[in-house]
Amino acid sequence: MKKERFGTTKEGREVFLYTLENKQGMRAQITDYGAILVRLYVPDRDGNMQDVTLGYDQLEGYYTNGSFFGATIGPNANRIAGAAFAIDGETYHLDVNDGPNNLHSHFDLGIHKRIWETEASENAVTFTIDLKDGEMGFPGNKTISVTYTLTEDNALRLDYYGSTDRKTILNPTNHAYFNLAGHNGGQITDHILWLKASHYTPVVHGAIPTGEIAPVTGTPLDFTKAKRIGDEIGNDFEQLNLVSGYDHNFVLDDWNGELQLVAEAFEEISGRCMKVYTDLPGIQFYAGNCIAPTVGKENANYDKRDGFCLETDYFPNAVNEERFPSPIYGPDKNYHSTTIYQFTCK
Repeated sequence: MKKERFGTTKEGREVFLYTLENKQGMRAQITDYGAILVRLYVPDRDGNMQDVTLGYDQLEGYYTNGSFFGATIGPNANRIAGAAFAIDGETYHLDVNDGPNNLHSHFDLGIHKRIWETEASENAVTFTIDLKDGEMGFPGNKTISVTYTLTEDNALRLDYYGSTDRKTILNPTNHAYFNLAGHNGGQITDHILWLKASHYTPVVHGAIPTGEIAPVTGTPLDFTKAKRIGDEIGNDFEQLNLVSGYDHNFVLDDWNGELQLVAEAFEEISGRCMKVYTDLPGIQFYAGNCIAPTVGKENANYDKRDGFCLETDYFPNAVNEERFPSPIYGPDKNYHSTTIYQFTCK
């Protein structure tokens, strides 16, 4: 494990970059600013290493980071309708930042824009942050941590932990954008994707789920058999039109809280393959439809659909939908989840 200076915040606090490397030469670089995954170097079928996540070379790029490149999101990832929710009859109000709704807790005060406490070992680094009761509108004094571990079988493992002294939402995720051709590889529409999800949660305008759990059969959202992301992304289908492509929560089959393989992405030219494992009930597949033109790492020009996200979490607006698995945790119920991104070649 290597630690180096990454920059200084606007308030004058030092920020560091932590590098994990395995014996195969795979490397992950994470910063204590937002517990953000900055770079992930993965070999292609010929052994050539390439950074496969979108992001910025300098800390200053993450000050804004409107697309949430590589960010750890919390306390709640994804959307909450009306920017409000109730627990035990008490209503809590959040930042209204996505139309009338709340997205990713808070754009400026969220945990992706704070410095975390850090504890590092040879092959892992743990980031921990404390949040006070009422911060960003969420009840409870909370402690959230995420441990990044790089294994010898080319897997990046993310273990999340959370505790709170009051009932609250604990639903963190990582918002990495992947491009298996390389972070500067252009559009991801030729990537081949499989999802272990025979159902999804349809949305209304604003990307809030209707509450229905619908089959993907016969729709462009059917990835139960692997297909190119671009094959049907432009179809005239209401669910695609509402969010300009794929930006949907998929309901994972056979969910029982145990770790399972839920997704696989493949890029033919490089041969890189990424398998996703999680013990959570949902995965948000976002095809980068709204990436605004920006200059990223190595002066790469990022644009629409130049990266895709596979965000493991509870369903959007789950706190307001009784039918959805609940993201509520409390003093007698701590949060723990695991997500693994494992890389191979074909």
